[in-house]
Amino acid sequence: MSVAEPRRIVLFRHAKADWPQVTDHERPLADRGRLDAAEAGRRLADTAIPFDLALCSTATRTRETWKLAVHEFPHRPKTVYEERVYEASPGELIAVLNETPDDAQNVLLIGHNPGVQGLAEILTGSADGDARERMSRRGFPAAAFAVLSFSGTWKTLEPGVATLLDYWAPSE
Repeated sequence: MSVAEPRRIVLFRHAKADWPQVTDHERPLADRGRLDAAEAGRRLADTAIPFDLALCSTATRTRETWKLAVHEFPHRPKTVYEERVYEASPGELIAVLNETPDDAQNVLLIGHNPGVQGLAEILTGSADGDARERMSRRGFPAAAFAVLSFSGTWKTLEPGVATLLDYWAPSE
């Protein structure tokens, strides 16, 4: 793979979680979250992006979201459950992405707000069509995702270098 080819990053917020008497890290998905996670998986599959790597928070709700979403994919990418994605700031998420091996062309990151939304906003230097306006209007509700593209190595990923190609949220 050439670093001249644009790389794609999909930032995917976990689906709607329930609030049982457990720690925040152990919160499971709510019924609606399970439905939205599967729908998001279908929408991600429709993008036809051949994901090489999925970086998923270790929280129960992100792992459940990923399990339901990836079931809709024609090809399951390598998955790494990364503790640093849980409660990460946009800067911390960039640091995790900067460590991605350069043979990974397309990466999916399954995480939490406000970090995922902040990262999408910080990375976006330009946008296709009305994707930025839709993301600004909707924010980043549970199960939303943003598709971004940038050129260069993962070590060069920094604020403003990406193009927001698409954005999707449930009931959009």
